[in-house]
Amino acid sequence: MPRKARVLVPNCPHHIVQRGHNRNAVFLTDRDYRFYLENLKEWKTALGIKLYAWCLMTNHIHIVAEPGRDAKTLSLLMKRVNGRQSAYVNKLEGRSGSLWEGRYKASPIQRDDYLLCCCRYVELNPVRAGMVTSAEAYLWSSYRERVLDRGLGMLDRDACYIGLADTNSERRLRYRTYLEAGTPLSEKQFLDESVNRNQLTGNQCFIDEIERRVGARIERRGRGRPAEPE
Repeated sequence: MPRKARVLVPNCPHHIVQRGHNRNAVFLTDRDYRFYLENLKEWKTALGIKLYAWCLMTNHIHIVAEPGRDAKTLSLLMKRVNGRQSAYVNKLEGRSGSLWEGRYKASPIQRDDYLLCCCRYVELNPVRAGMVTSAEAYLWSSYRERVLDRGLGMLDRDACYIGLADTNSERRLRYRTYLEAGTPLSEKQFLDESVNRNQLTGNQCFIDEIERRVGARIERRGRGRPAEPE
């Protein structure tokens, strides 16, 4: 199957995935994770990018981020942060070459219907992989900053999250309940397909809107329905 061209949209959240070269491990020590996160915080701030969720797995990363008026800042973010990580690891290991596979994958997200379920999907990755039994037990995702206020202060709150409740404590409780309900299989399959094929995470109206904005046809396929927070 030919590789689908990546679509980046201004002022729109995107689900981004980048894997290690040949799916090799990218992060081996706590220092490796911290170095990546420090650079992610620096460059997302410098480029004016909003960060809604992230998870660093052993051999790949997930990021949910929104550029401003220039969507190309997402590519610059990945180039800067991943480039620094490659240089850091190469120096430690006395090697050369890229730490990452060729191109990151990105899926623009329909905000109102899919942003929260993408954040849940990202933060549940370590649980699905059997690495931990709960999202809060994993040190290298945005969940602990979102719900426990433990982290580097790099997480932005979108209106979808803010709209969950009137106070921070109520929002955290409602989001925790939403996450603990898990990602339905149909939703997971849809989110997997969307990002792996560089397609849109949204319904037909969203597809039509993005087609008008970018002036190109976007491939269509079935979708899973997101579960509503309770």
